[in-house]
Amino acid sequence: MTFSTDLITAARNSKAWPFQEAQRLFKRYRDCKPGGETVLFETGYGPSGLPHIGTFQEVLRTTLVRKAYEIVAADEDGNPAPTRLVAFSDDMDGLRKVPDNVPNKALLEENLHKPLSRIPDPFEKYESFAAHNNAMLRVFLDRFGFDYEFIAASDKYNSGAFDDALRGVLRNNQAILDIMLPTLRAERAATYSPIMPISPATGHVLQVPVEVVDADVGMIRFTDEDGAVIEQSALGGMAKLQWKVDFAMRWVALGVDYEMYGKDLTDTGIQSGKIAKVLGGRKPEGLIYELFLDEKGEKISKSKGNGLTIEEWLTYGTEESLGFYIFPNPKSAKQLHSGVIPRAVDDYWQFRERIPEQDIDKQLGNPVWNLLRIKDPSGSQPPVGSGDTLPVTYGLLLNLVGVLGAEADKDQVWSYLGNYVENADPKAHPALDVLVERALAYNRDFIAPTMVKRAPEANEAAALKALDARLAEVSADMPAEDLQTIVYEIGKDEAFGFDNLRDWFKAQYETLLGSSQGPRMGSFIALYGVENTRKLIAEALAR
Repeated sequence: MTFSTDLITAARNSKAWPFQEAQRLFKRYRDCKPGGETVLFETGYGPSGLPHIGTFQEVLRTTLVRKAYEIVAADEDGNPAPTRLVAFSDDMDGLRKVPDNVPNKALLEENLHKPLSRIPDPFEKYESFAAHNNAMLRVFLDRFGFDYEFIAASDKYNSGAFDDALRGVLRNNQAILDIMLPTLRAERAATYSPIMPISPATGHVLQVPVEVVDADVGMIRFTDEDGAVIEQSALGGMAKLQWKVDFAMRWVALGVDYEMYGKDLTDTGIQSGKIAKVLGGRKPEGLIYELFLDEKGEKISKSKGNGLTIEEWLTYGTEESLGFYIFPNPKSAKQLHSGVIPRAVDDYWQFRERIPEQDIDKQLGNPVWNLLRIKDPSGSQPPVGSGDTLPVTYGLLLNLVGVLGAEADKDQVWSYLGNYVENADPKAHPALDVLVERALAYNRDFIAPTMVKRAPEANEAAALKALDARLAEVSADMPAEDLQTIVYEIGKDEAFGFDNLRDWFKAQYETLLGSSQGPRMGSFIALYGVENTRKLIAEALAR
């Protein structure tokens, strides 16, 4: 796989955010990374719970930057710049509280404050709680086809792979304290230590003052929970670093070049960057992204349960539409709730259709072009599968199933699609078939319970009668555009007293479909059928 000169030039000048990030990283290593090493991208994960949309968006966005960097930093022959992506699990962290969504809570209660990797699995499937959640993380990432390497903190700590880096922390213990203590409250500062020993008596990760006895051999001294003064090594998995120190140590030990994180970790990034410098390294490039909000504009909280899970999105939308929704403006907060799904689905397909006709610079800013490259190892230009079309919008499907009712099934929907789609067979339109299932679920859970069709006002009733009369004269297979023209003509007729076409469309949506918003009515009539639409009009006039 090689990239064309035109693509590389466009990538180095693109204003699309993944390429802007890649350009900053390229300036850092304009002559390649020292020693010809691959550029390392990292995402972090705390395995005290299961993966969620936050995990997905961080890996997705990091992967988008990684794929952009491969083009931006391509060599003169067009070969992609070498990169790696590490998904790092901080499974040496101590368990602070028992999650709500696990079995055998008493088992976890008994093991609070121990490293997650040393707590039995409450699901009784793996050797530890962390191993279970790490496995779920890998299944989660594999489900979406991400290319990554998995690293568990426990493997690095226990094997001694981090020992040299830990010695560096011990040698610079006071310098790190000088960075951290001014940022802490007095009570926290009194017991703070960059390194947290693991109690030989209880196995707990301890938050106690630590004295460095011999940094070169890794020896430390501390007072255990029972009051005993303990001297033991901090190496080989017998200690764990504080979060901000661990972040910095990891950057230096692994040679991380790029890592993004949420706005809530802004302070962590600042302090960890300073610590990385003390340890002889350099803070990675990275983007600070905004967090998701619920439909009320409030911060999403797992404890409140006001968010939207991956499973919920994929019940009503598609993986591609989720990626599309996440792509734009990572520095702006996004509301994440079921109401954003239908538009995200339709916008995804609209942007996908545009790719083949766009110039290269426009393609680089097209969210779908970027998303397809993640799935397309050939790196083709445009990506394989771009330009595909969806014969019926998701919004129109929702209007159809809304009229059909909560008891509608897949076969019934496809029978109506025969009015609108050539070769209306699920096998011929697999993407549409998926959306039929999603539309039925969305209608069942969100549309049907709230649908209310109101009676038309006098002028609206007159207009509906006129529409019915015109439909009585047309053929059953009249094209959607011609039907739309009829709808327009009636709305523009001053005899019906509409101030604008929007009022006419809204009247149809509220009286015929039971919704304040809706599709192009010409498309809906063609899909639902002329005679069936006349029945809807008759029902509305009878209210």
